[in-house]
Amino acid sequence: MTTPTITEIPRGNNPYPTDGVSRDDKGVAQYDGLPSSLLAMLRNRVESTPDVEAVVEIGARRLTYRELWDASARAAGGLLAGGLAHGDRVAVRYPAGVNWVLAFWGTLMAGGIPVAVNIRLSPPEVEFVLADAGTTVDLTADTALPDAEPPAEIDTPGLDDVAGIFYTSGTTGDPKGVPTTHKAFLSNAETMTRLLGLPADIGPDMRTLISVPLFHVTGCNSQLLTAAYVGGTSVILPALDLPTLIESIAQERISFMVTVPAVYALLLRRPEFADADVSSVRWVGYGGGAIAPSLVVSLKEAFPSSMVFNGYGMTESASLMTGLPDSDAVKHADSVGYAVPVVDLAIDPTSDDPHVGELLARGPNILSAYWNRAEATATAFTDGWLHTGDVVRVDDAGRVHIVDRLKDIIIRGGENVSTLEVEYALVAAPGIIDAAVLGVPDDVMGEKVGAIVVAADGGEVDVVALVEHCRTRLADFKVPQYLAVTPGPLPRNAGGKLLKAKLREEVQWGKPLR
Repeated sequence: MTTPTITEIPRGNNPYPTDGVSRDDKGVAQYDGLPSSLLAMLRNRVESTPDVEAVVEIGARRLTYRELWDASARAAGGLLAGGLAHGDRVAVRYPAGVNWVLAFWGTLMAGGIPVAVNIRLSPPEVEFVLADAGTTVDLTADTALPDAEPPAEIDTPGLDDVAGIFYTSGTTGDPKGVPTTHKAFLSNAETMTRLLGLPADIGPDMRTLISVPLFHVTGCNSQLLTAAYVGGTSVILPALDLPTLIESIAQERISFMVTVPAVYALLLRRPEFADADVSSVRWVGYGGGAIAPSLVVSLKEAFPSSMVFNGYGMTESASLMTGLPDSDAVKHADSVGYAVPVVDLAIDPTSDDPHVGELLARGPNILSAYWNRAEATATAFTDGWLHTGDVVRVDDAGRVHIVDRLKDIIIRGGENVSTLEVEYALVAAPGIIDAAVLGVPDDVMGEKVGAIVVAADGGEVDVVALVEHCRTRLADFKVPQYLAVTPGPLPRNAGGKLLKAKLREEVQWGKPLR
């Protein structure tokens, strides 16, 4: 890849504040005044608000900031007593909960690097990640948390030191390790405070309900670490259970929640939600999939005290690169919003239109290389820019609209079809809560458009009406010619992205509609 043709995206009408943002000698934006490390951030919380709840595991333990620090220090002592050396990698494979959090912080205190392992992977995939990261300690669900006297000295890392390794979903091959620095984690936390407009003194009033995995950047970076950054509380739901989630909103006085659109669609249809007390909720975030404007309207009605927002990011960006504010949420529901304050965006055009092409990004939250992957690094990173693999369109205001993944575009008889555009049209149809669009091989056209849909409450789908609905929104060559109905849910990775390779293996298309 080369970068001379790229077009940087102007900030346009970007609403996010850039005060306290400067640029380094390479021209990369950065926040001024960040803590010197994640551990320094946590230590500040212990000293300023020791008795505020830091972590709550639903149905289990609750820890204040003081208790979190002390228990993490004992985990660090246990790791060191077991022979952990500075820079060693520790696989964290606990389910979401207090032990996961203690393993993360304890590893950092011991001078190690936590490796967040996707516990949903198959055994061979897990073995690949452990070998690739070179882990020396493997903390599994049936492994006791290391425990010993705290070390005499807690590690003192710098902003540019690696603070964790997360792995990509592996949808295009083996997962790739993403070494994430303290600066990247902290930059994302500061970004979250600006996108949400969090008051400087919010502290314990920030109570985030984490219902997504902690081994994913949304759960860890944009919720767990952001809560610690502002002195709030992370309330962790060990497994997604909608009745428990609804109950926890009121019991734990949740103020901030994030999940994928399909889960919100199911949540709002639960009979017990109608009587739920959601008055404490002030921020409702979503991402990872297409969302219909009607669902956004329903969210705003269901959470009347809240602002809603869409977010877009990757493992490689330590979470967010863009955000769509509440003011644009309904009118521009197909957009992921504006660049966050320290991220520069650019387009590598894929056509004659300079406003459409592959999205490139750079910033202090974006890594510069994969773990031990020279070839993949050379492909994805050029001149400081990350090639995201996402094709986007940028409107006149500077809002980013994801058109598709480069690898997912359907080429039907020479015409490019955005699978995401068709998915947006499908989920906007009455009674459809989720959809996936795939290319179906065809001897004449090369590919035809196939759609898999999930109906509300597992109901039946009026195929004729659904096709006619699509015709009102899409050019004829984009309207699905194959349709499969499933009770759902559709397979997704930890970040909510559709696992289209799995769908291609499983779907039975039947006869074409036309």
